[in-house]
Amino acid sequence: MKDTTKTSLFETMPIPRAVASLSIPTVLSSLVMVLYSLADTYFVGMLGDAVQNAAVTLAAPVLLAFNAVNNLFGVGSSSMMSRALGRKDPDTVRRSSAFGFYCALLSGILFSLLVAVFRLPLLKLLGADASTMDATGGYLFWTTILGAVPAILNVVMAYLVRSEGASLHASLGTMSGCLCNILLDPFFILPWGLDMGAAGAGCATFLSNALACCYFFILLFCKRRKTYVCISPKLFCLKRNIVTGVCAVGIPAAIQNLLNVTGMTVLNNFTAAYGTQPVAAMGIAYKVFMIPLQVTFGISQGIMPLISYNFASGNIKRMKKALFFTTGVSVCFMALVSLSYFLGAGGLISLFMKDSAIIDYGSSFLRAMSLALVFQCVDFIAVGVFQACGMGKKSLVFAVLRKIVLEIPALFLLNLLFPLYGLAYSHLAAESILACAAVIVLFRLFRSLERDPLSRENS
Repeated sequence: MKDTTKTSLFETMPIPRAVASLSIPTVLSSLVMVLYSLADTYFVGMLGDAVQNAAVTLAAPVLLAFNAVNNLFGVGSSSMMSRALGRKDPDTVRRSSAFGFYCALLSGILFSLLVAVFRLPLLKLLGADASTMDATGGYLFWTTILGAVPAILNVVMAYLVRSEGASLHASLGTMSGCLCNILLDPFFILPWGLDMGAAGAGCATFLSNALACCYFFILLFCKRRKTYVCISPKLFCLKRNIVTGVCAVGIPAAIQNLLNVTGMTVLNNFTAAYGTQPVAAMGIAYKVFMIPLQVTFGISQGIMPLISYNFASGNIKRMKKALFFTTGVSVCFMALVSLSYFLGAGGLISLFMKDSAIIDYGSSFLRAMSLALVFQCVDFIAVGVFQACGMGKKSLVFAVLRKIVLEIPALFLLNLLFPLYGLAYSHLAAESILACAAVIVLFRLFRSLERDPLSRENS
């Protein structure tokens, strides 16, 4: 197997070029994923029915829960694989990929069955009432009961492919599904097509995720002699070093996403108490807010193989340079976006719905959320470093701090002090504290690694 190009990317390529090679395709993929999420909101919004738009918002926590599985077996396996590449251990790379793939497959099947069995209690938990129950249930049927397996598998396979530096192929796979979703949405949602409303958005998502899975299966078949990624059932095993290596990073990452789901559910329930219009407005504002966050997320996930490889091989100097370069670029970008959002919030919300009340609510929410962008950028990158280095405990601590200790209590307090409008400031309250903690922890981490490189095994 010829892998000199991959080795060059990890070991000798100039940092800006290496970061760009890994991050730009991942960022583009993340942005396209946001666009397809916004497409659901946009085309459902064209119906002029706040109930249909609220249904997409209320179902969002369930789709976010997919990320728990994605992170458990995607982030966990890819971190394990990149570190094994750094140690020159190809057998562990192959077995880790097979483990991640088949565990993700089984988890998707289980997810579908659980949602099908507990559908009604779940809808009530999400905040659906008599007016939004049917629309939310229809959206969940396509995206979860039928769509959980392809939704999870296409993301996990992208992580596996990206772990050995093939960021472009990973991004092409996810983008193919997202672009397909954008093209199918109007046909399934709008009256001139199948007129399915929110359920049509879910159906388009299901079909698009299935297409993305097909891309990855074809890719792995065509590159079967040129890649370390392997999904052969013969290599699936429950060896202790594989399971613990994947789960040490994956479980904290999964818990982090489950806590995100919890936080969004709490936010939606608080907002639902004020009516359908605030729920729809919060959903639109949150999705617009997620666009720059997906850029940061794409960058942090894109550089993970570079961080993992150099951490495992002991090249701490190169690892540090990659992190500092990435953080500098990301923070400057986020500062500009934050200012743009704050000044243009009303215009951005009006792109999705023309209802004046929703625009007023949504612009207030988006201005508040935009203040947290720079802080959240620092936090995302720090957690990405912890995951890349196999430091699951540190990423778990940050996840618990963000949601349990800071953000959810802030929702209760801010809603009490500033009813409804205070809810959107919970991100700022949590992320500003976490960003300071991230800088301190990263500084101490690099100081310990530079003083004693062997300490990386026990960090």
